[in-house]
Amino acid sequence: MVSIDPKSVATSKLHSYLLSAVAPRPIAFASTVDADGNPNLSPFSFFNVFSAKPPILIFSPARRVKDNMEKHTLLNVEATKEVVINVVNFDLVHQMSLSSTEYADGVNEFDKVGLTMLKSDIVKPFRVAESPIQIECKVNEVIRLGDEGGAGNLVICEVVKLHIDDAVLNEDDTINQEKLDLVARAGGSFYSRAKNGFFEIPKPVATKGVGVDNFPDHVKNSMVLTGNDLGMLGNVETLPTTESVETFVASLGSNNPSIKTATHNEKHELAQYYLSLGNVEDAWRILLS
Repeated sequence: MVSIDPKSVATSKLHSYLLSAVAPRPIAFASTVDADGNPNLSPFSFFNVFSAKPPILIFSPARRVKDNMEKHTLLNVEATKEVVINVVNFDLVHQMSLSSTEYADGVNEFDKVGLTMLKSDIVKPFRVAESPIQIECKVNEVIRLGDEGGAGNLVICEVVKLHIDDAVLNEDDTINQEKLDLVARAGGSFYSRAKNGFFEIPKPVATKGVGVDNFPDHVKNSMVLTGNDLGMLGNVETLPTTESVETFVASLGSNNPSIKTATHNEKHELAQYYLSLGNVEDAWRILLS
């Protein structure tokens, strides 16, 4: 394993390591205006949501590594204390990427990348009409983290209005992640299309899982089951009863006539197959048979 002292490598190399290691990251497509009302549009992947009450988003337009220049977005939010954060879906990804070009001060990136300016309800910066979710924000504070190239500037934004396209909503008004089709940023030139990799894990807070420490030793110390397998098994509230195990084994019938005489490893391999199907209860019944 390579161990790196951040002070011992060039900022550009450290920047590359960090962006590749901490990934994928959501993208804030930030729309601002300068003191004279001239629009600016630029993406930032140092971004996330940090609070719901008050509703707070934070993004960081870092100083350019190569020449220590400040981004127009940073200067604008300091001057006006307003920003619109637009989410980036797959349909926008190439236009979003183009907008990161270092155009001269005063150039309207909306025009350069072919996106539509949509008047906001509360703040002065325009929304990106093509973005499925647009978030109007007031800037509460800007925290400068340094004055050298690569230094971040935390823009703490309070949400004052949220606009969501009906097309990405479910019938119960929750957001449909598949329809939203978000794109995330990774290192170098890499991006991730979120919906191609969606999977669900039941939240541990929903139930009090039994935990790996309560497993039978042969399961806890399995040479077959992976850490993810053990995590799934540990998230059940109770283990199956002896009666339910016997009923399940009987139901297998001629499909698995040797389940009772199978070795631990053979049972673990079969249980792992059931886990791959999301059937945790029957995986446990196999392990306890």
